[in-house]
Amino acid sequence: MKTDLADIKEKIISYKKRINLPGINTDAKLDCFTRHIADSIKRIQLITDIRDEIQNLDSIDITRNDFNPLKAALYHKQHGNIDEAFWLVFLATHFGEDEKKTKWHWVQDVYSGLGHKVYWDWKKTSADPNGFRKWLDINKNILLGRGAFGNHRKYLSLNDSHTGMAVATYINWIGPKHKHIDLINNVQGKVGVTPHVLFDALYKSMDAVFQFGRVGRFDYLSMVGKLGLANIEPGNPYLPGATGPLIGARLLFGESNTPVPVLNHQLQYLGQHLDLYFGMQIIEDAVCNWQKSPDKYIPFFEV
Repeated sequence: MKTDLADIKEKIISYKKRINLPGINTDAKLDCFTRHIADSIKRIQLITDIRDEIQNLDSIDITRNDFNPLKAALYHKQHGNIDEAFWLVFLATHFGEDEKKTKWHWVQDVYSGLGHKVYWDWKKTSADPNGFRKWLDINKNILLGRGAFGNHRKYLSLNDSHTGMAVATYINWIGPKHKHIDLINNVQGKVGVTPHVLFDALYKSMDAVFQFGRVGRFDYLSMVGKLGLANIEPGNPYLPGATGPLIGARLLFGESNTPVPVLNHQLQYLGQHLDLYFGMQIIEDAVCNWQKSPDKYIPFFEV
């Protein structure tokens, strides 16, 4: 994937010649927006680099300080355990990465049963969701002292009414046989295999998963696609229900009263013009971070 600033800037300028972008009407704003696009590309690249690596047994060593659930998911994918791979992506999305402090510590703690050799893997959890919820209720105070939700999940809680219900409804969403491939095949049978269409159908059906609103569904399904667990990719930035990305879109297009679906299409067209791998996630991420400081570049986090 290209991250050349000059190339990105040239594409934005060429777009501006056809469609006005009042939000980047100065060189400083153009430079800032360009840098955020480049950062978003790099974040995608970090995932595809992991995806293209052969993962070894260290990837699933739950005792390691550098445990990464995404690498563990890929190990399981590479060894044919697709359900465990999906489950680890779900846990990674639900808890998020606490980038500044404890990293993936909560995923690690919950998955390993706090190191008590009671692994809440997919087989065990899907077969006994009530047992998982009881364990979570008993241990939530211990967990609270050891980690935190990631930025996109910071308003959630470990209470059974949040995390416990999210896990239970996720299991129900996958279906009675607890096979992720069955869910994918079932949806494909209804809408076909086009990546954008399949992503959208799964996105809408995932409304059944508690506490997985617009951000949770978008992040989870995008990660599933980037890791190659399913051939899906967002075909638009999914602005309905958004906060930061919607503010950014309104600023970018200078349209404070435009209906959200119209803004969604406008941002979609810009993303298509940039023509990037997982371009809709890139444009959604970039416009969200850019609007926080549109004329002075402040990186969201190191990439």
